[in-house]
Amino acid sequence: MPARRSKTGLTQQERRAAMRKRLLDATVDCLVRYGYTGTTTTRVTELAGVTRGAQVHHFPTRADLVAATVRHLAALRVSLASDRVHAVRQAPDPLEAALDLLWEIHDGPVMWATMELWVAARTDPGLREQLVEAEPAARAALLELAGTAFGAHADEPRLRHVMDTALDTARGVRLLGLADPDPAELTARWKRAKADLRLLVAAVAAQVPDRINGAR
Repeated sequence: MPARRSKTGLTQQERRAAMRKRLLDATVDCLVRYGYTGTTTTRVTELAGVTRGAQVHHFPTRADLVAATVRHLAALRVSLASDRVHAVRQAPDPLEAALDLLWEIHDGPVMWATMELWVAARTDPGLREQLVEAEPAARAALLELAGTAFGAHADEPRLRHVMDTALDTARGVRLLGLADPDPAELTARWKRAKADLRLLVAAVAAQVPDRINGAR
């Protein structure tokens, strides 16, 4: 029996998914605007344009909403990278494109909301537990996507370790931007870091039997 559709043409399952996404997107917006402590269910429902009842139906408590947002943000970061994989593969310099990909996905509202949760998790055991569960898979997916720059050598452990370092570097430089928000200085810091990362890749690539595109 086909699923019953509403006047909008959506099934009940589709409507439910759309409402959950609406609330999660509003939570991300709230984290960026007001920070973790300022993210309340009242503000989220206002930003989402839904009733308190609708929010409670999908996420009974603030903790439930935040836990779902942790997973939502992790998935969004992976999605942002996935959208660029083809461009990395086709770029004249895949390594440069992969490093810039790591840099770019750590900017914008998705990343700032994520950072709010990372910082809050230091003193919130429940939130930290959620992050410990969601982050490793998201990190592994980002590294795998960035590793496409190495083509046939994407699974080379030594190169994957370098991309792991590149991921940490991109995050660290972005965090510096909180204390020194000058875009020009932040870009300069990343360019210097990227040049050092390329030297590291070249050194590791020299130990791999076949030369690597973008590392020579």
